[in-house]
Amino acid sequence: MNSEGTAGDTAQGAGLHRFLRSHKLHGTDEFSSVFAFRRVLRGQFYHLHYRPNGLDTARLGVVVAKKLARRANVRNLVKRIAREIFRRERAGLPACDLIARLQVSPAGVSRAQLNQDLRTLLTRLPRPSAPPPTSRASPPDTSDLST
Repeated sequence: MNSEGTAGDTAQGAGLHRFLRSHKLHGTDEFSSVFAFRRVLRGQFYHLHYRPNGLDTARLGVVVAKKLARRANVRNLVKRIAREIFRRERAGLPACDLIARLQVSPAGVSRAQLNQDLRTLLTRLPRPSAPPPTSRASPPDTSDLST
């Protein structure tokens, strides 16, 4: 690539925020397993279904029903917004499979409102509890007891 291409950017960490194929949920089985886990956070516009995945990163699926957004361009916009928020926030998320499901019609809703609702839900995700700190107690100092 030329000097302004993305190949050099990836080596410097810009590729860290890409939305890769490995960050997406694929297939009915993966979506079904998240829905079957039955954990959900409810926001004003989205419901965020989640399930720990045992991987080292979070993965996302987005569901927008035709009943809520008849036009494909509107459904695609809602999905694009959700993927963009996920892409930016992924590094700080717990390792789980997520499904962002639109719950209300996006008619009359601004992008900022959709952004804020999903960001709020992502911050409410349960984080794995940190392992207790390993205390390596040093042996008592006996140098002063030489008398």
